[in-house]
Amino acid sequence: MKKLFIPLVVFLIASCCPKEETISLQDIYAQKAAGNFTQAKKLIDYYIAQNSLDEIEVYHLYAAKDTMDRIVVDFNRTKEDVLAVITPYYPDVTDEMLEKWEKEKSLESMVIDGEKRYFSRGAPNLFRIDAEAKARRTEVSGPFINRYDSILAIRLPQLITTLSKSGKTQGDPVKMKVKYSLTLRPNVIPEGETVRCWLPYPREDHRRQNNVKLLSVNSDNYIISPHDYAHRTLYMEKVTEKDEPLVFSLEFTYSSIPEWFNLSADKVKPYNTQSELYQTYTAEREQHIVFTDKIKEVSAQVVGDETNPFLKVKKIFEWIDSNYPWAGAREYSTLPNIPMYVLENNHGDCGQVSLLFITMARYNGIPAKWQSGFMTHPGALNLHDWAEVYFEGVGWVPVDQSFGRSLFGEDERVVNFFVNGMDGYRWIVNEDYGQPLFPAKIYTRSESVDFQRGELEWRGGNIYFDKWRWRFEVEYLN
Repeated sequence: MKKLFIPLVVFLIASCCPKEETISLQDIYAQKAAGNFTQAKKLIDYYIAQNSLDEIEVYHLYAAKDTMDRIVVDFNRTKEDVLAVITPYYPDVTDEMLEKWEKEKSLESMVIDGEKRYFSRGAPNLFRIDAEAKARRTEVSGPFINRYDSILAIRLPQLITTLSKSGKTQGDPVKMKVKYSLTLRPNVIPEGETVRCWLPYPREDHRRQNNVKLLSVNSDNYIISPHDYAHRTLYMEKVTEKDEPLVFSLEFTYSSIPEWFNLSADKVKPYNTQSELYQTYTAEREQHIVFTDKIKEVSAQVVGDETNPFLKVKKIFEWIDSNYPWAGAREYSTLPNIPMYVLENNHGDCGQVSLLFITMARYNGIPAKWQSGFMTHPGALNLHDWAEVYFEGVGWVPVDQSFGRSLFGEDERVVNFFVNGMDGYRWIVNEDYGQPLFPAKIYTRSESVDFQRGELEWRGGNIYFDKWRWRFEVEYLN
């Protein structure tokens, strides 16, 4: 780690602080918890100046300041902004209604430096989380239809029919060409400065993804991370020019293979609980896979006395699907424990419910791990996270918690497809979460849990998401 430079201004600020006033970490955390971010950041500067801290301690204190800045970016809507979204459906909306939704956690808000601010995606999320609001939206605007449903309604029954007859677990691959770009806004970084960039790259070490071929990179010098890195990246550097955006891009082709295991309770064997795999993937892992009292409580309710591994997975999957609707997510780096956030707020996006699933599976003795990248369905390109579980005698099996139970007919095999299958519209980038990048990143990451959109930094620090945009296009080759 490079030595961190503490600006002279910190010492000047500290010199203005009464010498008898000693700042503690408890003071800092109390101000942060109260939403007094400006004061909390000042106290961090005082604390650094007053104490002889090592580089790691200083690093984490500056990371705490970053987190507060990121929360401010996330909670950037005013009451007027929220009302503009809600009033087409509730023309007579009142303050009491807003307060009710906020109390029920259907409308996320936070008081920051004395001002109530709403989550940037909070108003649209209301119509996904609250059952009455969802029904009102349907009444006014008609039913919401996922853009990938029309594809899966055809593909899933076809895949199940084909694999049932053949006895195989994999179908025909989907071949795709991807163009991915990351664009830094002009003049965010002074001209002549070198910007370091990590872009997502397809894994070549997973059975559901192969035939990766890099077609182009808009740089002569780049590095692709080794296979043993959990986050698969393509790294390059570029120099900024005045008034010009800085673009990093790549293009590649690959094949994505759909998979379905047609599992049932009698097809899985008892675990070898002494194996390294079992012990690794049923363990807790700070900070998001933690067996809290709440996790233990809901597991007792959901799993009960069930002993069969597949039926445990099925119960957990169905319970999360029934109780935690998809909603646009806050940045993961601002959440101390993502599964607890889902349980406390009654909703979650794909990665959030996947981490809840993984935590509950592990607590109940089912080896489970993270996997992520992108969903590449025509007309529905997006970031996406899911899980894999291990069954003795079968191996690792994909589980897509946020896709939930399929609604395409009454065939139970189709309904439960995503408990033990994955469609072919995926781009796998990550085999774990929160792991190092290659080459190593010096400053805190914009996304500390997942890696998808990319990462940027320069000698002055990390360059956060609000300073750049990402984009990808997919051409379907078959």
